[in-house]
Amino acid sequence: MRFWARIACAMLVALALSVFVAACGGGDDEGGGTTSAETTGGAAGGARQGGTITVLMGTAPDYLDPQLAYTTQAVEAHWISYTGLLTYARADGEAGTRLLPGLAEDLPTISRDGRTYDFVLRRGLRYSDGTPVRATDFPYSVERMVRIPWGGRSFVTNYVVGAQEYDTGRARSISGITANDATGRITIRLREAYGAFENVLAFPALAFVPSGTPMRNLSSDPPPGVGPYMLDNVVPNRSFTVRRNPLFADFRIPDIPLGNLDAINVRLVSNTNSEAQQVLNNQADIFDPGDTLPPALLPQIESQARDRFERKPVPSTFYFFLNTTKPPFDNERARQAVNMALDRDALVRLSSGFFEPSCFFLPEGIVGHPDSPCPFGDEPDIEGARRIIREEGLEGTRLVVWGQERSPRKEYVDYYTDMLNRIGFDAQERIIADTVYFPTIGNERTDPQTGFANWLQDFPNPSDFYLLLDARSIQPTNNQNFSKVDDPFIQRQLLRLNTVPASRLDTVADDWRSLDEYTARRAYNAVFGSISVPKFFSERLNFEDAIFHPLYFNDWSSISLK
Repeated sequence: MRFWARIACAMLVALALSVFVAACGGGDDEGGGTTSAETTGGAAGGARQGGTITVLMGTAPDYLDPQLAYTTQAVEAHWISYTGLLTYARADGEAGTRLLPGLAEDLPTISRDGRTYDFVLRRGLRYSDGTPVRATDFPYSVERMVRIPWGGRSFVTNYVVGAQEYDTGRARSISGITANDATGRITIRLREAYGAFENVLAFPALAFVPSGTPMRNLSSDPPPGVGPYMLDNVVPNRSFTVRRNPLFADFRIPDIPLGNLDAINVRLVSNTNSEAQQVLNNQADIFDPGDTLPPALLPQIESQARDRFERKPVPSTFYFFLNTTKPPFDNERARQAVNMALDRDALVRLSSGFFEPSCFFLPEGIVGHPDSPCPFGDEPDIEGARRIIREEGLEGTRLVVWGQERSPRKEYVDYYTDMLNRIGFDAQERIIADTVYFPTIGNERTDPQTGFANWLQDFPNPSDFYLLLDARSIQPTNNQNFSKVDDPFIQRQLLRLNTVPASRLDTVADDWRSLDEYTARRAYNAVFGSISVPKFFSERLNFEDAIFHPLYFNDWSSISLK
């Protein structure tokens, strides 16, 4: 997922996404602003009910349409506003990865061969606008997700019967999903078993929206959903609000809390220094975990706000992609030279200490993460890399290095570009706005040679990360396989490993580990590490009681005023 702009819909970017950024911020001196909040009985854990808080984001959500969005800035709002058949437990740490029934009455009945999933929809559900929820809304919602299209749609099109045909225009509907409004039964048939498919069904992108919802980007006026909160008051380039959904309490869905706050006002602030300073000074309430705390402010935060600041490690992979389909990185030795020259410790220093260096694609905390030495050494070897580039006749090869504007991502690219020049390439940067970055590099018209990329877990399974190395993920827009890896060995391994149910992942840990070591040796990407993110609140909030979810970060429904 996923964080900090991982996806979007390619050429709609200029019209649909720029809505949210360019002139972020404005009025940075505004306070957090509580509405009349009262303590009421019946709150879970006795939390104070009511009130409004302000969340600051340095990077806008990629989309506010749930079936397009794929960044943490978006899904923080979406997972409490758009519920699918399944959802996750509202809990910290590993407990938060437990799957729960959402709009389904129970977890699915799965056939012995792992290819058929049966659900029954809860009765009496309504969307936030009062429209009744129907079982047939589910296939419509999935088709809308594929059509508009969501960048992670290959999780569905690679596995669900008829989804690929629908995606390519050869079918008018997805034949593998059937629904009956009278019984509430929903059946999903897969072409092949996929062990993580229940996790796929918990994506907010597969949540219900009403049938007939227009099949176009609705970020400026998000569609109604089913959840304890709902989105409204979208102000392009500035803000949006997540407000309590008054209908949700009537549904009494177990394990999905109603939330404490009346509303969460989200404001976009392009300057992370201002963003952090406002939270430190209690002028705003939450610093977005997707942003990087300015190094100059970190000592002050650690001394003055130690009881409301914490580093939270998250399974993630930060890397520079290397396009294997065009020069010079269609040459394996050129890719190896980049990995050989990379100084991961230098990149750690640019991250204000929120970084752990690594050279493997599967991060620590994910089954299969290797503990073996890096195949090209732990210390940078500029001279060895330069020798390879010279031997391969690649000296002076022109490179365009793609990167984002915000710190420290731009600094990562500054370092990387300089390193490429030091080993013999003629590299120049192309830095573009954060909100259009991933849609741009994921568009086949751009076809970038190399640049910055990252991935955070969508769910705790190695197959989630290997989506980025799966040849079936290569697509003309919203492509996630930026290196365009198409390796027959990887494909054979994924065909086998992806069928293993999540409950049995430990039985194939060695297989995933071997695959990841192979991937590192082939140098398909230049991985440089994984991150921790800041949980940083104002003094007005109950810091200890607020859940930091392993997938969706700050669980806004768990936050309450003191």
